[in-house]
Amino acid sequence: MLEVRRLKLLHELAHYGTVAATAEALRLTGPAVSQQLATLEREAGMQLLEKRGRKLVLTDAGQLLVSHADVILGDVAAAEAALDAMRANGAGVVRVAAFPSAARALVAPVWATIPGVSLRLIEQEPEFAVSTLMHQEADIAVVHSYTLLPRETPVNCEEHDLVDDPVLLALSPELAGKLGLADGQKARLSRFAEQPWLVPSKEFSCHEMIQRACGAAGFVPDVVAEATDFGVLTALVASGAGVALVPQMALPDARGEVSLHPLSTRITRKVYALTRSGAARRPDVRQALGHFGAVLDD
Repeated sequence: MLEVRRLKLLHELAHYGTVAATAEALRLTGPAVSQQLATLEREAGMQLLEKRGRKLVLTDAGQLLVSHADVILGDVAAAEAALDAMRANGAGVVRVAAFPSAARALVAPVWATIPGVSLRLIEQEPEFAVSTLMHQEADIAVVHSYTLLPRETPVNCEEHDLVDDPVLLALSPELAGKLGLADGQKARLSRFAEQPWLVPSKEFSCHEMIQRACGAAGFVPDVVAEATDFGVLTALVASGAGVALVPQMALPDARGEVSLHPLSTRITRKVYALTRSGAARRPDVRQALGHFGAVLDD
């Protein structure tokens, strides 16, 4: 019979790629990991790993077992969550990893309003949120992808669409007036090729989205400021420092200080949740997803 702890080891090895990295992540020794994997191969009656140079790679049988391990580990996590709920008088715990504007706009409004569900939050950019989900340190990852910058959904994950978030051009009211643009009027990005640009820092996918959007409009943006917070960027826009592209959900509450314009060539940020395969069958996870969607429907 296959042992769940050893399936988890194989699952982690598939993610980390080496015995050493897997051992470090699970706080085990390398020999202990190798021994448990060898035992798993004997239990399976088939070779699960093979050496290629200095690396261990999954055989076809190993890949098949990892795909089943995703479901099995998800079901084990669901069972543990159900037991936790019973211990906590029926309150299920759902761990959410979400990027900042989703944490503010989706998670915060429903924090204490989901019957029988207690939320836990880790604020993370999508790349890290996906990793947290795959390591079973979160039950839901709220992520995004841009029309100009699609994101691949990991194998053995399920997508749950939440909203298409439009990307808007933010101008100072003075600049909008000079260009004859009323607030809310569509704007062509190519008209702003000579303007100074305010962009997110390079480590964020939003930075690459802006580079691609400007490139598609026929110019390279003259970047005069980078920031990790869209609130900083819109404050700079309001002061006349330059122009910026900002997803609507990421706009701060003081949005009236800037003039906002949909783009003639529409760019959207798809906001969606990821769960591991089968995890959405958990009543508490299903409830949390439903409440996130309801916030956007209001």
